[in-house]
Amino acid sequence: MIGFTKLLCGTATVSDVIKFRGRGDTPPQLLQFSDSSRPLVVWNMTNRCNLRCKHCYIDAEDRMFKDELTTEEARDFIADLAAMQVPVLLFSGGEPLLRKDIFTLGALAAESGLRPVLSSNGTLITDDVAREIKEAGFRYVGISIDGAPPTHDEFRNKPGAFDQAVEGIRACLRQGVKTGIRFTVNKANQQDLPEILDIVAREGIPRFCMYHLVYAGRGQEMMELDTEVGEKRRILDLLIERTLELHSRGVEVEILTTDNHADGIYLRDYITQHLPEMAGEVVRLLEMHGGCSAGTKFANVDPRGNVHPCQFWQDYSLGNIREKPFSQIWTSDDGLLVKLRRKAEYVQGKCGRCDYKSLCGGCRIRARAVHGDIWAEDPACYLDESQTRRI
Repeated sequence: MIGFTKLLCGTATVSDVIKFRGRGDTPPQLLQFSDSSRPLVVWNMTNRCNLRCKHCYIDAEDRMFKDELTTEEARDFIADLAAMQVPVLLFSGGEPLLRKDIFTLGALAAESGLRPVLSSNGTLITDDVAREIKEAGFRYVGISIDGAPPTHDEFRNKPGAFDQAVEGIRACLRQGVKTGIRFTVNKANQQDLPEILDIVAREGIPRFCMYHLVYAGRGQEMMELDTEVGEKRRILDLLIERTLELHSRGVEVEILTTDNHADGIYLRDYITQHLPEMAGEVVRLLEMHGGCSAGTKFANVDPRGNVHPCQFWQDYSLGNIREKPFSQIWTSDDGLLVKLRRKAEYVQGKCGRCDYKSLCGGCRIRARAVHGDIWAEDPACYLDESQTRRI
């Protein structure tokens, strides 16, 4: 993740990060800069979902799926993560609220010392559900919004889904549960971004994360809807403008982007030109972040227990937690894991020539989808050659 608020407004510093290096109590807002080998783990606990979203990376739908991890298997999994001291366990889906044991397992994670967070479409969150989320110990809920009401409902294939999702956000906030919006930008919804940012400010939503499109699952069918180079630049300029504006107004919201680490280099370029006194600090923070975290600071476990370098890499399994604990799989000498942890040595094309490849590394899933080679250049990089060279 690229923290626009942190980098543009100085709400995270190198000294803050160094203070917590090597410790197990790193604040969640600094985890993206951690050097820990213990990853944030996303668990897609079910493929079942009450919606059928156009850009779903695991092709979820509203039916029962066979062979998903049982409650007892999930308990063992959580115990292993707790012993490993992973910083965050993100319960995702499908729609995780469709699993009857969601609150039992969330509470177990919290009691075990993990930081459980929830990713939901929001349509099932009433005041009563929000209360259960809070009582289970979930520390954060990310709710997906895909645009203004007509756009969102079209993406989610359900009339009224936008209103239900916003009411889910409000219910969580009423219960005192930190909640944020997750927005996957593309050609069909980029025009709605200003309106969504207005909603964030008006509703007092403390976090907004914009996702770039990754060509996986049903998202692979949307490759032609990915924004173009000029559009990406305009979107980033808007986010920079709104981040600075909201901060100057005292609006407490954190703005981030994810799934395109070129954003960090674009921010560095902006800061060098407009806020040069902050440039050195920003580069140090980007170095600490280290670019794409697939296989390094980030891991995924699917509903059947298969471990993946990230949630978009569903066709490559590092192992299965039914056969070997996650902690052992993650510390194995799997060939892909080894290379991902040294990705700057392997990336090619524009990524290979980039002086900032250790701060980014591109998206290997998009590279494979377009070029048939995971180490090829990221087709979604929008930086020009001058921005990829150190001055």
